[in-house]
Amino acid sequence: MTTETFVVLTVFLATAALLALDLFRMDIVAMLCMLALAWTGVLSPQAALSGFSSNAVIAMLAVMVLGRGIAKAGIMDRFAQLVLRIAGDRQPRLIALISIAVGLMSGIIQNVGAAALFLPAMLTIARRRQLPAAQLIMPIGFAAILGGTLTMVGSGPLILTNDLLANAGLAPYGLFAVTPVGLLLLAAGIGFFALLGRHLLPHPAPETNCRSPQEAVIETWQLPFSIWHYRIPRDSSLVGKTPEETGIWDACTLNIVGMTHDGAMEYAPWRKTRFGAEQDLAILGEEEDVQAFAAQYELRPVAEPGSFAALDDPSSAGFAEVVIPPRSSMVGQTLRQFALRRRYAVEPVILYHKGERVDRDFSDLPIAAGDIFIVYGVWDNIHDLKASEDFVLLTDIHVERQDRSRAGPAALCFGLAIGLALAGFQISTAFLSGAVAMVLVGGLSIEEAYEAIDWKVVFFLAGLIPLGLAMQQTGTAAMLAEGVMHVVAGHHPLFLLLAVAALSTSFSLLMSNVAATVILAPLVMSMAQIGGLNPRPLALLVAVCAANSFILPTHQVNALLRTPGGYRTVDYLKSGGGMTLLFVALVVTVFYAFYL
Repeated sequence: MTTETFVVLTVFLATAALLALDLFRMDIVAMLCMLALAWTGVLSPQAALSGFSSNAVIAMLAVMVLGRGIAKAGIMDRFAQLVLRIAGDRQPRLIALISIAVGLMSGIIQNVGAAALFLPAMLTIARRRQLPAAQLIMPIGFAAILGGTLTMVGSGPLILTNDLLANAGLAPYGLFAVTPVGLLLLAAGIGFFALLGRHLLPHPAPETNCRSPQEAVIETWQLPFSIWHYRIPRDSSLVGKTPEETGIWDACTLNIVGMTHDGAMEYAPWRKTRFGAEQDLAILGEEEDVQAFAAQYELRPVAEPGSFAALDDPSSAGFAEVVIPPRSSMVGQTLRQFALRRRYAVEPVILYHKGERVDRDFSDLPIAAGDIFIVYGVWDNIHDLKASEDFVLLTDIHVERQDRSRAGPAALCFGLAIGLALAGFQISTAFLSGAVAMVLVGGLSIEEAYEAIDWKVVFFLAGLIPLGLAMQQTGTAAMLAEGVMHVVAGHHPLFLLLAVAALSTSFSLLMSNVAATVILAPLVMSMAQIGGLNPRPLALLVAVCAANSFILPTHQVNALLRTPGGYRTVDYLKSGGGMTLLFVALVVTVFYAFYL
């Protein structure tokens, strides 16, 4: 063993230990790994920093931008609504449906791209079903990785395999040569989480989770959060009256947050708006007060919210705390004079005026600097409040403001990226082209594009890629591979298949799966020829098993989803361990029976 090999092994073991123990953030660990290789002279400074210009990192940046553009256009939100309608309230069915969609898409585009594009939908579904994101994200991420084995263009290692076979003078595989294995693996992954997910996936304890901004506002101010839907009959005495004339704010302590008007939705109707026959109302308040108001005016309950579905959806509407700064033009005016509802279509629910809470009608109370309003409305309208100098928004809002008019251009940019990838361009070039096009067509501003990038993930990947380069350049990887191959040489072919699967799995955890394939494929083809076996299936086995990267968050997909899911390394060890063993068992069995 050379000195350089010893140093590389030491750096690798230290990096793996730090990641497993979660002593530092994963990007800090990756940076330490990269710097250690430069400090010790194993890699030149240029080689140590080469991860920042790698295809994997550029592709990751690009798919993050594309994913944000797709989410902003509302495309993934529509997908989330469709999945929710089909899946209902059953979590296993929900996970299975999204896993199938992500897996199939991973068969034609880079799996990290599929995961990034579906991530906004997964987070939306988690919010709407009030499920911990950790219960959804890991199964979907694993499905994206498994889906990359569906076709010979589904992942970098499979694409590379045909080039390596051609270089060795062997016939390449057809596009769907690996599809039977991929379908079996995808089905097994879905079944694995359907049967064992509840035991393996993390269960964040409610008491340890931070309250959401909405929960904090509701609990702090003791707000009613149920919205009730009623229809005004033609013979109701409410017809022709205005909200102010009914005394709904003062006598009933209720708020009308929406009504239909001439067939269209109207949020937070103006005080002078008159009620009409067969209008639908969305009323915010306590159940007893709402029922009393409905009985007084003989309103008919409406089971389905219909046009007002957005008002019931926490991802579309909610409460916000708004403070009045000294420079606000609202200071000294009353709510009636300022016409808050008419300007911004938000409903003021509570006013905190000079240290006192006012729940009833405060329309004629002069507003002072420092007063706080609690308003209810759709997030787009609350964003307008945030942009105004008359208000300071206290509630933290992390809801993507959608512009569905951009759905067409966003879809075209995504189609451009896929088309270029299928046409033979590098994944990084293809997706970066789509990301730049997304900015050029106005799907995102350049500032939004930069904000879409999770820099922690970028530094994590860029820091670990040089480790694979060091293992390859110093001969450390070849030394390990040859040592294992020497042990299994001359044994039953099953032992050789198991060894190849184990080596490919291990190397994919230490370096990029492409690098693992480049190192191992020539070695296993040589071993196959020595053992009198067909080398083509063994090269294909290396590429397939390069996707078996579940027990550490080193795969690009796992790295991307770790932060949104709130996972620790131990979570990957727990869930990924079983998936890894299942993967090896299935692949080795199928290759021995049908490919060898």
